[in-house]
Amino acid sequence: MFASAVTVLCFLGFCSLHPSFGQDCTNRQDIQGSLKQVQKLLSAHEASYLQSLRNLKKKINLLQSSTGKQASKPTNSTCPKLDTLTNGRKLGKSHSVGHEVHFLCEPGYELVGSESRVCQESLTWSGQQPSCRDINECASSPCLNGGTCVDEVNQFSCICAKGWAGVTCQSPLPTFFVTMTNTSAATSPDAAAATTLPAATAGPFVRPSRCSTVQGTTHCTCEPGYTISGRDSSICTDIDECELFHDGQAGRLCLHTCVNTAGGYRCTCPAGYNVTRDGRSCKDIDECATRQNNCTRDQTCINTYGGFQCVRVDCPKIPNATYVKTSPMRCERNPCPVDNKACSQTPNSFSYHYLAVVSNLSAPRVMFRVSALRPIGDTLRFSMLGGKQARRHFTVQRSDRLTGQLMLVSPVQGPATLEAEVEMSELERRVQLGRYITKVTMFVSQYEF
Repeated sequence: MFASAVTVLCFLGFCSLHPSFGQDCTNRQDIQGSLKQVQKLLSAHEASYLQSLRNLKKKINLLQSSTGKQASKPTNSTCPKLDTLTNGRKLGKSHSVGHEVHFLCEPGYELVGSESRVCQESLTWSGQQPSCRDINECASSPCLNGGTCVDEVNQFSCICAKGWAGVTCQSPLPTFFVTMTNTSAATSPDAAAATTLPAATAGPFVRPSRCSTVQGTTHCTCEPGYTISGRDSSICTDIDECELFHDGQAGRLCLHTCVNTAGGYRCTCPAGYNVTRDGRSCKDIDECATRQNNCTRDQTCINTYGGFQCVRVDCPKIPNATYVKTSPMRCERNPCPVDNKACSQTPNSFSYHYLAVVSNLSAPRVMFRVSALRPIGDTLRFSMLGGKQARRHFTVQRSDRLTGQLMLVSPVQGPATLEAEVEMSELERRVQLGRYITKVTMFVSQYEF
């Protein structure tokens, strides 16, 4: 169509340049008609060309738009799914960037690895994949007096040595004392008479024997708690039960101190303890309940094993914040000014707790729990503050989503005083909303009753 229009134009131009050929050229009406047709053809061609350009431009714009959306939207906006824990569980289902997942182990198992993991911008998880390891309850040697420990799930059992019983083989079996008899030949009836000891050898730890003659043989016996002294059947000496059963197979008679007496023994306890009804164990005296203490009015009496402690709680002095005592064992921060960011970063409260424990307490063991009653944020974090001594004996673990627990990880030899601080932080989308400090003081006694 475009070629025919060009041909007509060329022909008309030739006729106009050479009027001598007018007879052969088309008349003017035909020429005007042809020009109108050519004009229509050119207009139609121009319209079609412009429409094609517009369609091509739209396709290019759509292609650019779809390419930009695919580039801005990642193929996967979540971290990979985490493996489930054997003998444990996972807290948190969201795998989106910035979300946190916590791990817990069932009772009798300890967590090895990261307690919590966060989905990072790189779509990878922070920390290491944790696992739950069986706790060896026999690691702390809980069985006493030669007992054999058998590790079980979340518990242990003791196979006691001969002469001992109890959960930890702590109690000796009852021992019966049999009166010893010495037999010697008698040549005359006079030898059967009871012998009277000289005054110099008589005393509470020496007794005369009781002899009788049967068919020409003399039998001598002693009172309970005494025995024939060597070859002299006429003298009975006291049995030192404390020495005899100190390291014997039957074990110790007393849990603390054994005192030998004439014909027997008695058990004594250290200061701060009384002998129990069984006569061999010791029971702590509660000096706070019986008012056998010298604590002042502004102090609180804390009963400990074998004694007591007078404590006084004073609110901490921290720059940019002030605290007021709301109870004998709790201090809370006064409201912070709106423009004081340093104040808002300080702990919201301090709580003080005191524990009394015996020496060499078996571990691991839960000593204290911290929880949130009405959480505001979406995440709670628990951590331990303090020095090397506290970290050597304690650690902080999560027992559920809202609770953290202070764990004793190694036995402590008393007497000693240990302090540990547990911090609970409340967060909303990884932004801190509040901090709460719990200070735990543990008084370890000198004895293991």
